[in-house]
Amino acid sequence: MKKVLFATTALIATAGMAAAEVSMSGYGRFGLDYNSANDTVVGRSETNITSRLRLQFDMSTEADNGVGFNARYRAQAESRDGVAGTGAFNGARFGVTYGGLAVNVGNIIGAVENAPGLYVTGARSAGTGIDGMGFHSLVIKSRTGTAWNWDAYSSAGAGSNGIEALYSTGGFTGHISYSQRNGGLVAGTAGGEDRTGIMLTYSFSDYYVTAAAQSSSVAANDITFVAAGGDFGAFGARLAYGSTDAADSVTLQGSMDIGAASNLAVWVNSTDVSGVVTAADTADGTAFGINYQYDLGGGATFVAGYVDEADDDNQFQAGVYFSF
Repeated sequence: MKKVLFATTALIATAGMAAAEVSMSGYGRFGLDYNSANDTVVGRSETNITSRLRLQFDMSTEADNGVGFNARYRAQAESRDGVAGTGAFNGARFGVTYGGLAVNVGNIIGAVENAPGLYVTGARSAGTGIDGMGFHSLVIKSRTGTAWNWDAYSSAGAGSNGIEALYSTGGFTGHISYSQRNGGLVAGTAGGEDRTGIMLTYSFSDYYVTAAAQSSSVAANDITFVAAGGDFGAFGARLAYGSTDAADSVTLQGSMDIGAASNLAVWVNSTDVSGVVTAADTADGTAFGINYQYDLGGGATFVAGYVDEADDDNQFQAGVYFSF
């Protein structure tokens, strides 16, 4: 009986696969992490292991009229700064596509998050080092560091549970997104928030210009972002500006290919916190970072990075990143 049930299940699964595509991908990263700020936490070492394993599942099918349907789901486990490792499944994202138009619901990408030039261009972590080291290069700041106050796809949480539309044609890409967080039993009550985001990008040859903004029912989460960048043979450059109620910030990044397998990226960020600046405003000032990558082949990359933060704390990481 068990064999009959197993065979029946296998046939059902095969029939489903014939009508749709299911793929699994992901990456692993692990390395040594030094963070001088850890000496302020009792019982925490300045030097630790940082690691992450991510599995991503993508599912898609297409109706007879050419309309596509898709979904994305992730499982992730990680550990950093000596904190016990955690594992989680995230909220799913569902999408419908037709031609150059895509509409997503659930754990959406987010219009600001999707803007080119927001993160360190070309870096495997999208920041500096193995795990981004706090992403101090980002120009959307709170008074104490990167704000993280915009809608973005969450790898370990429910996400924004919003709706968004993306359209691309030629060198133009447009993206609008909307999400609502309910603070109580009634939508929009205390603790809730509505966010509307927009992003416009035009790419030409190896260059791009982009602008993005988020309007929120919480004034502190209003965002303006603009960036421009491009590649010049073996060299690349990016200039980005971000503004919030808390701070104005600018980042300049340059990168260079070294031979066929290595890349070096250097960035400097200057942030001006609004109003009277106190010792608690640790984002105010200048930060810089260096990221080095060497392609080991087979989807594996050696990564090393250094960050000097605006408050003079510093971080160093070195390790391996491999994708599958």
